[in-house]
Amino acid sequence: MKFKLSTSVKMLFIIAVVMLNIGCDQVSKHIVRERIGYDQNINFLTSHFTLTKVENAGAFLSLGDHIPSTIKFILLTLMPLLVLAAGLIYLFTKKSIAKVPLIAACFIIGGGIGNVYDRLLYGSVTDFMHIGFGFLQTGIFNMADVSVTVGVGMVFIYYLVQGRNERKMEVSA
Repeated sequence: MKFKLSTSVKMLFIIAVVMLNIGCDQVSKHIVRERIGYDQNINFLTSHFTLTKVENAGAFLSLGDHIPSTIKFILLTLMPLLVLAAGLIYLFTKKSIAKVPLIAACFIIGGGIGNVYDRLLYGSVTDFMHIGFGFLQTGIFNMADVSVTVGVGMVFIYYLVQGRNERKMEVSA
């Protein structure tokens, strides 16, 4: 099922969902920067969910933390900005797009912008959440990472279900 909205309503919808994701990310990071110290751990759910503040100068799990600053700027700021801009242009100009991929793309772009904004403003990304259940442990992440992960998960599940539905239609035909 495709979104059949006027261009202006579609643009407003895209902007609203992207801004909602950026807003949740930036508000949560602001609270963490203001209220949690670097050596402080706040535990919830019997220590399965922990808030702790770290500044990540690299990418996912601090990858690229020690590369030269010019290369880091190109790889972790400039290239993502270009990809995010291209993604927004695509969403704005695509005539029709299914609801789930549209919303998922907005989540991914909003999360990406949230982290790039941090890099531009602070030179690093503020991460603060950790989940751990026995040997299952996450790295320390933020709400932008959650937005990107939710968006990617939505796309994966959507196309997985679409593929199954298409195979069922082929079998029944």
